[in-house]
Amino acid sequence: MKTTYIKLSLATVLLLGIYSCKKGEATASKYELEGTADSAVIVVSDSVSSAATMKVKDKQFIKTAEVNMEVKDVYEATISIEKSIQELGGFVTKSNLQSNVVSEDTYNTSSNDAMLVKKFQTENTMQVRVPTDKLGELLTLINDKKLFLNSRIINAEDVTAGIKYAELEGKRIKKSSENISQLKANKDKVNLDDDNMSENNQQQLANMNVADNLKYSTVDIYIKEPKLRIAEIAVTNTQNIDNKYKFNFIYDAKNAFVEGFYLIQRIAVGLITIWPILLIAAAIIYLLRKRKYFKKPNQI
Repeated sequence: MKTTYIKLSLATVLLLGIYSCKKGEATASKYELEGTADSAVIVVSDSVSSAATMKVKDKQFIKTAEVNMEVKDVYEATISIEKSIQELGGFVTKSNLQSNVVSEDTYNTSSNDAMLVKKFQTENTMQVRVPTDKLGELLTLINDKKLFLNSRIINAEDVTAGIKYAELEGKRIKKSSENISQLKANKDKVNLDDDNMSENNQQQLANMNVADNLKYSTVDIYIKEPKLRIAEIAVTNTQNIDNKYKFNFIYDAKNAFVEGFYLIQRIAVGLITIWPILLIAAAIIYLLRKRKYFKKPNQI
């Protein structure tokens, strides 16, 4: 009997030990999972501002962002960003990609060929719309393309009070419409009704804009390349062609002779045109000479 009791006690201790070990392993695994989850949250928090992802009960925010950064290849980064925006359910409203030429020189390589060398920097100014709940994810994707981040601004405008005011305005406009409908039909009623309808349309348009801005966040993106790029473009040696046709003695001499002949004709026509003046001048000269001729004997 005693031996049986001892065996039962040993079995109980062994089972308790196994259970304690398993429980310890389960607890350790639970802490490891919680630690991993906390680490994941920390990574997300570090990768994007809380203003882009925060949600507050009974609050509504219109979120916007501005990113200014330098990238290795503007064109490649533009294509990648546009693709990411499309995958997130957003769309591009502006993409102004251009190359700013710093210098441009032409070097002749042969009598017919030359090389145009351009030094330039490429930049792009973009404006995109992305679902507000995807704003943080988009900013993380954009951040992965950077060589250097010049600035990043994230705004979360609380429009809760504005939305509530719009609801109250809607009720007021509806009540005004009901009151106007009870008035006697006349010119004043028509004017009041038109004004009330116009105000209602403006209010509906404002509500649509707010709803759209709540659903989609606007992100302004400016990207540029930090170093100059060089483009070598094969062109024609225009200087050699200019020299080839720059001077032709026979043609120029013939043209000068013809132009001289035309010049004589123009002078003759001009003299004929002013013949009255020439006639008067000739008469004056004749009278002066005649007067001088008659004065000479008296002086002797």
